[in-house]
Amino acid sequence: MTRVVALIDGEHYPPVVRFALAGLGHEYEVVAAAFIGGTEKVDLQAGMATYGVPVVTGATAGEALAEAIDRYDPCAVIDLSDEPILSPADRFELATIALSRGVKYRGADFIFSPPRARMTTKTPTLGLIGTGKRVGKTAVSAYVARRLKAGERDVVVLAMGRGGPSEPELIEGERVRLNTSDLLELARQGKHASSDNYEDAVMSRVTTVGCRRCGGGLAGETFFSNVPEGARLADSLGKELIMLEGSGAAIPPVACDATILIVGAGRGIEYVRDYFGPYRVGLADLVVIASAEEPVAAPEQIQALRDEVARQAPDIPCVVTTFRPAPLEPIAGKRVFFATTAPEGVISKLAEFLEDEFDCEVVATSAHLSNRELLRKDMQGAQGTFDVLVTELKAAAIDVVAAAGAEAGVPTVLCDNVPITLDDSDLGSLVESVAAIAIERGTSRKG
Repeated sequence: MTRVVALIDGEHYPPVVRFALAGLGHEYEVVAAAFIGGTEKVDLQAGMATYGVPVVTGATAGEALAEAIDRYDPCAVIDLSDEPILSPADRFELATIALSRGVKYRGADFIFSPPRARMTTKTPTLGLIGTGKRVGKTAVSAYVARRLKAGERDVVVLAMGRGGPSEPELIEGERVRLNTSDLLELARQGKHASSDNYEDAVMSRVTTVGCRRCGGGLAGETFFSNVPEGARLADSLGKELIMLEGSGAAIPPVACDATILIVGAGRGIEYVRDYFGPYRVGLADLVVIASAEEPVAAPEQIQALRDEVARQAPDIPCVVTTFRPAPLEPIAGKRVFFATTAPEGVISKLAEFLEDEFDCEVVATSAHLSNRELLRKDMQGAQGTFDVLVTELKAAAIDVVAAAGAEAGVPTVLCDNVPITLDDSDLGSLVESVAAIAIERGTSRKG
């Protein structure tokens, strides 16, 4: 029978709790109960023997649950508590404690399960996960891959996405330099030519394996994916490190030796403080706060994020960054139409950066790279004013921007999003340290 720990409280009359525990005993092996508070219907001085199972207490409900899990090693936690002892927010906190220990958390009408590692590779793994979509995860991943490659680490990126291939797709980025024409041809074949694995291969020139997924749970589980098959392919390549790139808030279903968490500064503190934000912070060996500039996020919002990360994980480094575009080809002297997924309020900064750093004139922009209808309107409105299209490799970059450019005889230049540190942290050194941790843990695991 499945071993479980029950959550009980003093707002329920003890004989009723014992009745419930006996009922659970028909389906589970109840190895202990964690007493999480309440005094109305229980005489604490009389002791806990009345419940018929070992009872664990603590200074807080979280401490009691953590102690019960660590001591009795259950497969699941069964929540027999209720309001007013546990609010919905309290339950997420307790579920985070359970899930972080690989234990399911079940209530009367809900079940939270920890994301499953459906396979473990022989090669050490470094995960890159996010708190949601459009937080800069792929841009950070590309930066990490470039940095490790420059340090002579032999890496492969395993990327999963909502538009990934039906079968895991291998691209030897060191040997094959994909250009806009290649990506247009892929789009004509019905592939999502702006998928994350193509962005990783183009921006970092490392080997990539592209996968797909559909659906994402609160804690990061996916409904369907071909990531395990992709991981087996990546594992067969003899690389030093596999970088596992998540998708949105979904976590790759492969065992991870170390993790980098990317937090979108503009999404709000609730993405790290509430629900399963603390679960993701608990997985991290490095936290990167991305797009941390006005008007996306005010200084006080960024500081609140840093403080919350420090509260939850005081020993984990946290670095504050934003992004700046870096075209992959020269655009000096050109009139530029710039397409991006960045918010409208940031575009003027990005355009100014392009003009100052790459000696071009940005004559028109669009923040609608992820909205094809509005993107086409922006391009039509600027028709005849630009010599070159500059676009991030995301969303409609190929099937709309590059396709329109090819039809009009206007070249399309892809651009990277480079993370720029906004505090005194050394992002490159932190990345190298986390990669070393992953390799050390992975090597020890193999032994």
